[in-house]
Amino acid sequence: MIEAAKTSRKTTKVGVVLSAAADKSVVVKVENFVMHPLYHRFVRTSSKFMAHDESNTCNKGDRVLIEECRPLSRRKKWRVRKVIERAE
Repeated sequence: MIEAAKTSRKTTKVGVVLSAAADKSVVVKVENFVMHPLYHRFVRTSSKFMAHDESNTCNKGDRVLIEECRPLSRRKKWRVRKVIERAE
C-alpha cells in the first residue's frame, strides 16, 4: 500500500520579532509589497501578529517563520515554526 505524502495547508509567513516581553508569546511584524490600484507603484505594507513561542527562544530582532494554527487565545492564532536568523 502506498501512503500519500502529507502536505501542510497551513499558511506560513516570515517576519521580524518586535517584542518578546510576554511569556511564551512574541509579536512578529510581517512586511509585504502590494501594487497600488491607482498609481501602479509598489507600496510597502506591514502587519503585526501575535505568535506562540513555546520554548521562549525568540528575542527582539530575530527573523522567524510563523505558521497558522488553531486559536490559542484571543489574539494568538500563529505559532513560531523556526528561527531563521538571530539578531546581533
